[in-house]
Amino acid sequence: MFEPSSRYNDIETAKMTVTDSRGEPRVVSYKRRRFVPSGATITALAEHTVAQGDRLDNLAARYVGDPEQFWRICDDNNVLRPEQLTEEVGRVLKIGLPY
Repeated sequence: MFEPSSRYNDIETAKMTVTDSRGEPRVVSYKRRRFVPSGATITALAEHTVAQGDRLDNLAARYVGDPEQFWRICDDNNVLRPEQLTEEVGRVLKIGLPY
């Protein structure tokens, strides 16, 4: 269902039976909640000081080896909105080891 590199790949898939508008039962599959590890507990691999023009996908490619793994840097820095990481020039980002 999800790519192996997805943050949701290892999350358990659950099922729930609901009743549709015609009164018929229907099984709905969904992913359980993903708990984000605290950035305070990561083992830092590197730090990056944000420069003008930095893009999170490029940083993920450089530090993690895959631009689609940008979410790891978000998790490392306790950020939900990815664009928030590169908005402020001079911000220091933690880059953690994969978990």
